[in-house]
Amino acid sequence: MSIALVRNPGEGTVYRYYDSVQEQVVSNTEAQGVVTVARLSMRRSDAPPLHVHSREDESWVVLAGHVRFWVGSASLDACEVHDAEPGAYVFGPRSVPHTFQPLTTTADVLVINNPGAVEGYFRSVGHADARHDTDHADRLAQYGIALLDGPPHA
Repeated sequence: MSIALVRNPGEGTVYRYYDSVQEQVVSNTEAQGVVTVARLSMRRSDAPPLHVHSREDESWVVLAGHVRFWVGSASLDACEVHDAEPGAYVFGPRSVPHTFQPLTTTADVLVINNPGAVEGYFRSVGHADARHDTDHADRLAQYGIALLDGPPHA
């Protein structure tokens, strides 16, 4: 990025991802491929399946609500479980399986991917009545993401 970027809540581009709305805080293009940042207002049903990235590290900043993270194994039952409160920062290096879900009714989370190419996947899914991640397994694989187990129960 050649200049600083300040983007307040609501100033980013909004797009549909399944049945939720996400705000692009920093795009892959704006950051010259270095990072992508999205703001999510998550419900419990928005939890992704347990998955692993081979190409990027992922970080989360919990802005509001409480969020549970499962990390480190190919099955939810074998993962370490960590609870994060508002203000928490969580780092998930590439090749480490993970998923996350609000413990509260909703949670606001910044999701940061380095590098930022995976943004193309999120934008390509578009609107649907609910999450159907397994329907997109081939597309996920194009971005170096593999599904390992289902999502946590809502």
